[in-house]
Amino acid sequence: MKKQKILVAMSGGVDSSVAALLLKKQGYEVIGAFMKNWSDTKDPLTNQCAWRGERKFAIKIAAMLDIPLITLDFEKQYKKEVVKEMFKKYKKGITPNPDIDCNQKIKFPLLLKEAKKRGINLIATGHYARIKPNKKNKKIYELLRAKDESKDQSYFLYRIKQNELKSALFPIGEYTKIQVRKIAKKNKFPNYNKKGTTGICFIGKINLKDFLKKKIKPKKGDVLDPKGNKIGEHDGIYYYTIGQRLGPRYGFEIKRGSKEKVERWYVAKKIPKTNTIIAAPKNHPLNFRKEIVVKNLYLISNKKEEFKKSSRKIFSRIRHVGELLPSKIIYNKKKKQFKVILKKAITGISEGQAIVLYKGEKCLGGGEIRF
Repeated sequence: MKKQKILVAMSGGVDSSVAALLLKKQGYEVIGAFMKNWSDTKDPLTNQCAWRGERKFAIKIAAMLDIPLITLDFEKQYKKEVVKEMFKKYKKGITPNPDIDCNQKIKFPLLLKEAKKRGINLIATGHYARIKPNKKNKKIYELLRAKDESKDQSYFLYRIKQNELKSALFPIGEYTKIQVRKIAKKNKFPNYNKKGTTGICFIGKINLKDFLKKKIKPKKGDVLDPKGNKIGEHDGIYYYTIGQRLGPRYGFEIKRGSKEKVERWYVAKKIPKTNTIIAAPKNHPLNFRKEIVVKNLYLISNKKEEFKKSSRKIFSRIRHVGELLPSKIIYNKKKKQFKVILKKAITGISEGQAIVLYKGEKCLGGGEIRF
């Protein structure tokens, strides 16, 4: 019997390496694919482009598994669809999530397109998430949270399309990170204890403010307290997010009375038109928000009309592996917009962030936060 081919995204990390190993053990004909999406980040030790070091790991693992490894250059698309869009949104004063854009616009559609070009119908990645067909309708696929809640990546995958879910496998979704590392160590993978990637997808951990300054010039503006009194200055609202701490260490000049010096102050609101930041002390009501407008709501089941009929009890997340917040989603016919109402008001919600919706272990979809 001829083995079924599968194209596996291999980043050089332990997760995708173990994903390739598991699929080979399951009897698939595995072809590894390393994606070169960003060449500007340098390795501080070698001063070489960071992707070269990652690719070396992928090559070593592919050789150990006796599978071919191809290199796919999507840098042009990544810079246009993800990085350029990220700068645009930050310039408007909103906080985007490039990892979600990367999965939606680059990783899954382009990997699947490359697979089809090679006569391959399946793709796989090392994401911590799970996929299964709907019980009532086997043609609809569902995205589920990972077994390891501390590593769950469904938040970054909420915009994945049905044709991509149908063609994708997440081999490590049923495993914990500890189990994945044990499998890698047992198979003598050189990356078994390699640190996981942090920061922006493919770019890595960077000083975001310095990164943004390459395209967005500083622009001085006022920092006001909740009553409208000027208490300091900032160098551009686009460099700061809601909930961010204030003070010289964070790039702010703040002047407050002696009583207020002991309090922690945070960015509570940003006004792009006037380049103004409203700041508030830690427990001030201005820092808390309970109602969120959901822009560009995307539902994995494509059943948006059903969500317009009546309010639904759900759980929401506003950040990766953040708390699952009891909520309800309603549709305002007059304003033609969806709104999520949290059971309890929380802090640190920024426009542009993703709000991802869940029912049980199932990821329903999500959208962009607006107020």
